[in-house]
Amino acid sequence: MSKRIGALTVPGTVLHYQVRGAGPLLLISQSGEGDADRTTDLVAHLTDTYTVVTYDRRGLSRSRLRAADEGATLAEHADDVHRLLAHLTDAPALMLGCSLGAVIGMHAALRHPGQIGTLIAHEPVAPRLLPDIERTRHEHELAAIQGLYLHQGLGAALPEIVRTLGIDPAATNAEPDLTSHPMNAQRAANFDYFIRHDFTAVVHDTLDTSALKGLSTRIVPAVGRTTPRTVFDYQCATALAELLDRELQELPGGHNGNTTHPRAYATRIREILNDAR
Repeated sequence: MSKRIGALTVPGTVLHYQVRGAGPLLLISQSGEGDADRTTDLVAHLTDTYTVVTYDRRGLSRSRLRAADEGATLAEHADDVHRLLAHLTDAPALMLGCSLGAVIGMHAALRHPGQIGTLIAHEPVAPRLLPDIERTRHEHELAAIQGLYLHQGLGAALPEIVRTLGIDPAATNAEPDLTSHPMNAQRAANFDYFIRHDFTAVVHDTLDTSALKGLSTRIVPAVGRTTPRTVFDYQCATALAELLDRELQELPGGHNGNTTHPRAYATRIREILNDAR
């Protein structure tokens, strides 16, 4: 399936985006340091059903900020989603948000009602969904990882990110023939932006969780099948399901199941979106 590459000028940057496939528009908002190429394998298994859009979140890869030392709030990330969707379609879009991308999706649904029809929120990193004591503890945990990175670098911080989110670094039982994502200079730069700025955005998030109950957007809380129940992103998804009184959906793999189990993950995405429709 051919790929169309575009660039959309928005305040502070130019968003790089990619479009593949045909059918209803499905926007994928990536986790962590992931850019438009993060889910290449997953996209390949969805383009027969959907017009799949991926993009470089502002600050990453080809969407570098004009003021390089500035970060962005989650509301600003959400407005980027709004502008990108408005540029590409007049119809309500489908959205898969993974980790940070799930929180961006919730902000976009709140700020721009009616633009997203269904949002699959896979393990949102949204401490505000948790009780106050747990929320504060996890906000401090993220701030401590950020401090560790600033003082000791990625080699020290990455294992703590993996532990905090319950990521399986060995990708146990991953599907074969996956696209490699080596730690090259661009990915290291993306990690730098993610930890320096997006961690701050999560810690200082202003998400109005109570308002999520009245949205026209159907939010589908989801978790990875192998994600430990004790980690905070799993707990956030569980809290979201309880808040919305919806069944918590399981997806193959763990926190990064979209990259480690793309074939099975794509199958479950289709099933969930079909059920939501």
